[in-house]
Amino acid sequence: MDWPFSPAQYIDHDRDFRKLVEALAAEPLIAIDTESNSLYAYRERVCLIQISTRSADYIVDPLRVANIRLLGPLLADPHIEKVFHAAEYDLLCLKRDYDFAVTNLFDTMIAARICGHKAIGLDKLLGQYVGVEMNKNHQRDDWGQRPLPDESLLYAQMDTHYLPLLRDHLRGELERQNALVEARETFEEYARVGPLNHQFDPDGYWRIGLPADLHRRQMAILRELYLLREEIAQERDTPPFKVFNDKTLVAIAQAAPGTPHQLRGVFGMSENQIRRYGRQLIQAVERGWRGPLPQPPPQPNMDPLVAERFNALRVWRKTRAEARGVESDVILTKDALWALAYRAPGTPDDLHDIPGLGPWRRAEYGQEILDVLRPFHRSGR
Repeated sequence: MDWPFSPAQYIDHDRDFRKLVEALAAEPLIAIDTESNSLYAYRERVCLIQISTRSADYIVDPLRVANIRLLGPLLADPHIEKVFHAAEYDLLCLKRDYDFAVTNLFDTMIAARICGHKAIGLDKLLGQYVGVEMNKNHQRDDWGQRPLPDESLLYAQMDTHYLPLLRDHLRGELERQNALVEARETFEEYARVGPLNHQFDPDGYWRIGLPADLHRRQMAILRELYLLREEIAQERDTPPFKVFNDKTLVAIAQAAPGTPHQLRGVFGMSENQIRRYGRQLIQAVERGWRGPLPQPPPQPNMDPLVAERFNALRVWRKTRAEARGVESDVILTKDALWALAYRAPGTPDDLHDIPGLGPWRRAEYGQEILDVLRPFHRSGR
């Protein structure tokens, strides 16, 4: 195939990887992206790590490189700027698989949001700033397969090749808007993400059944179907949604079929699924009919005053965001609003340990937040 630039160097041997890490240690800036196999495995893992400098592109194969953890000190080095686009999920995956921590982060998506851009996808930003059109047809590729086709490798390379240049454009825009300090604070917050939790939640069927307004016997059937789906997904090493999607589980629980034949016509059920899993599904339905009725999870009691504070903060945030021309969560995240609503700070000192409220945001919004919350303090405070 014709490449628009030199193909990335594919690193799948430990010797080459050690040389790469040594070379990258001298770089002031590297761009990074990852590809995982979440659409094709029960437990996803990082399958590619793309790295670009201002002069070269590399694709590291963590399925072949034995000591991928050599990359850890590089990512943690505060003297090397790490450029990502929409870093949060990449950082979560790198933390989960390798316990990597990233410092000196620059996230081009976050930068674009702070600058007030509405179209923040990498393809949109590259089109606007670099004049490059990206082919997004390979987003759903199986990154765990080997060998990877050239088209997939080019797609992966494109995700980091232009990031240093895009970073330069957006950094300049942040500087022109006097928003660089705000952006750095936000980057640091995102870099502190914890690892993804892949523990199976046996009560997760409530999340599926409650919105569908299932009665308790249907919830008992759904519970058995939900547990069966997880068992099949583990055996097949495939994501649970590729066995049956949530809507299909709800439809089976509602229909409560008594024979495999009665599965025909149930939403989402194909003939192949009926042949393959029909008997197991009917057995799960029978267990749901015979088993104990599930107890709904306890609902937290919301203090009405906390809810009033949250709603007042949300109105303030929306007004502030509209005035700046940005999305509301650029001002403060929803989690930060809830923390403020629960803690009800009354003085500037009370704001110091609120998650998501760093020094810049305290200086910029702190007094406004205190003013919003003042009418909602309990008497005698």
